[in-house]
Amino acid sequence: MFKRMFVAFSLLIVASMVLTACGPKVIPFACTDAIGCVDIGPTDPIHIAYALVISGSDETLGVDSRNGIEVAIALKGKVLGHDVQLTGEDEGCSAEGGQSAGTKLAADPTIIAVIGTSCSSAARVAVPLLSQAGFTIVSASNTAPDLTLAGNPNHYPGYLRTAHSDLVQGKAAARFAYESLKVTKAATIHDGSLYAEKLQEVFALNFEEMGGTITAREAVDPNGTDFKSALTSIAATSPEIIYLPIFVKAGSLITRQAKEVPGLENTYLMGADGMFSPDVTEGAGEAVEGLFVSSPDLSAFAGEYTTVFLPKYNELFGTGPISIFHAHAHDAAMLIFAAIEKVAVQDADGTLHIGRQALRDAMYATKDFKGLTGVLTCSPTGDCANPVIAVYKYHVGQYPPERIWP
Repeated sequence: MFKRMFVAFSLLIVASMVLTACGPKVIPFACTDAIGCVDIGPTDPIHIAYALVISGSDETLGVDSRNGIEVAIALKGKVLGHDVQLTGEDEGCSAEGGQSAGTKLAADPTIIAVIGTSCSSAARVAVPLLSQAGFTIVSASNTAPDLTLAGNPNHYPGYLRTAHSDLVQGKAAARFAYESLKVTKAATIHDGSLYAEKLQEVFALNFEEMGGTITAREAVDPNGTDFKSALTSIAATSPEIIYLPIFVKAGSLITRQAKEVPGLENTYLMGADGMFSPDVTEGAGEAVEGLFVSSPDLSAFAGEYTTVFLPKYNELFGTGPISIFHAHAHDAAMLIFAAIEKVAVQDADGTLHIGRQALRDAMYATKDFKGLTGVLTCSPTGDCANPVIAVYKYHVGQYPPERIWP
């Protein structure tokens, strides 16, 4: 009997040793996400990309946004124990540039999310490619209304923005002109871009609803250099203000040339956020004095914008912000990081598994997120901004322009 007990005890010891050596059975991660998962090794970075305008006459817009992303990465540090890798493409603030940037980025399956584009015209062609690739896309400066309208052919799954819609900006600009400047006759200029055409349209609609008259609507070539023909046609209609929500190069030249056209010497000029740049101060020269621009209201940003963000921006880049959407880009990055932390599955060795649809769903479900630009809640179609628009006035040799309204 003792022998049988000894054998049984020995078998128990052997069995215990086998179980200890093998450990509990580990069930490997199986992706059930509707559009796939991204697997990130224990020491690999989380790959975020940008599609921004970082060259040419409008580069300050995209470079400033890229700087805002880099500030967010520096302030955040690691995400679930992983570094954040930032790469990107120049979208050129054009449809052609958007096509090129979108094609290149969509071919990289390691990318989790894309921050961009800078310009709505680039978004029109880049976003479909990025959406098809399964990416989450968050723009810090696209403002065209149709990009987030349910059922609109230009709205795609996975697209969101921390920028305002021009339904908000155009209305604010019209209110400033009609109620603050007390003008009743306005002309508009656009450059054929999605951004400019829609924004002047919203401005005109609201201005007329308040009782104003639109005397002329002119379209110009954004790459042109002589705009006096269009300005002369406008002058013949005797507007009190010209609303030109275009970009830096053409906007600066028009600002200069308007002062030289008979009948426009005392006509107000007003741009929008596409002309919020030190390059306008330089490009328009002395004619910049008195130029108005509508843009996000920096004074409405959270306290951390002044106490934390701006010092880090200056530390990293040796200057203050060079355009207007840096804080929106920071918030775009922080929204992505928060969503990743919500949905990622982490293995014992640190490997991450991120469901692409799960990430999109988490982004759309964002509620009461405390960003620099305000408390952000995302709509089902991706409008996440808490938009507050101000009007600024340029002065010769000074940047940024002076906030004057409201």
